[in-house]
Amino acid sequence: KISVAPGMPLNTGTETGIIEIDSTGSISATFGIASHGQGLETTLAQIIAEMLGAKIEDIKINQGNTSFIKHGTGTYASRSAAIAGSVAIKSSKKLKQQIIKIASHIFETNKKNIHVNEGFIFEKNTNKKISFHELARAVYSDMETLPIKLRKPLIALETYDPIFGATTTATHIAVVEIDSETYKIKIKDYVVSEDCGKVINPMIVDGQVHGGVAQGIGAALYEELRYDESGQLQTATLADYLLPTTCEVPNIKIEHIEKFLPDNLGKFKGMGEGGTIGSVAAIANAVSNAISHLNIEITELPISRDKLYNLIKSGAK
Repeated sequence: KISVAPGMPLNTGTETGIIEIDSTGSISATFGIASHGQGLETTLAQIIAEMLGAKIEDIKINQGNTSFIKHGTGTYASRSAAIAGSVAIKSSKKLKQQIIKIASHIFETNKKNIHVNEGFIFEKNTNKKISFHELARAVYSDMETLPIKLRKPLIALETYDPIFGATTTATHIAVVEIDSETYKIKIKDYVVSEDCGKVINPMIVDGQVHGGVAQGIGAALYEELRYDESGQLQTATLADYLLPTTCEVPNIKIEHIEKFLPDNLGKFKGMGEGGTIGSVAAIANAVSNAISHLNIEITELPISRDKLYNLIKSGAK
């Protein structure tokens, strides 16, 4: 049977970002937010590399350390890319303006003639170029090339507050099959269509959707805290607390839509929950649809085999 369920997480808060080019030309970016396994270090480095004209491998991301940044709202509610990504754009733009101003003095040309790409600063329509390392040496070590007013540290600090949160919309479609003898529920097919705004890294987005659906499968079919009459937890180990494995998680088809772009600097939406929220309801609704001819429906999760057996048997009386 087939069923559909929507998911819509919300992300709000403020974020601080510091991007610095040190005396060696190395780039470090520091944020109050912290990755918890969703690949945020990679996506932030990608954003900075694109905006600054640097190489992604030359960027080091520091995060979640209050000795560097005192305040950050935190990583939760699908907000990391939308807010930290936007402050990365804001900080990168500010630092790039400083780079262009210095390079225009070195090349003795207008700032409009400066182009930055792959860690090099070029003067358009000429063969003049310098690396980030050479620019940093002119700022920090060379006392002759630049006037004092241009020998300021290459650093930009910005904060960002989107005011309104950006929401990810996702629709999950699940096809399930129930064994009439064992009451085992098998997910035959699964499709997710989601709109997380501008996709930064398709592989990471797919990975988050896959992980979210796997979590949803666990919540819908397997994971349960069971207590006895005295209040003793009976599922305290992974021998009793069931989790979905690769055998239970189907091949998940994903479709990305960039239709409703949010009003933040990067046009990003948080998307972590887009893979999770809809999955639980889609599976439960699909099971309900499969047994609808018995005039019963699913009202409790997880839908374990014994619960399904008892529900069907009680409905047959």
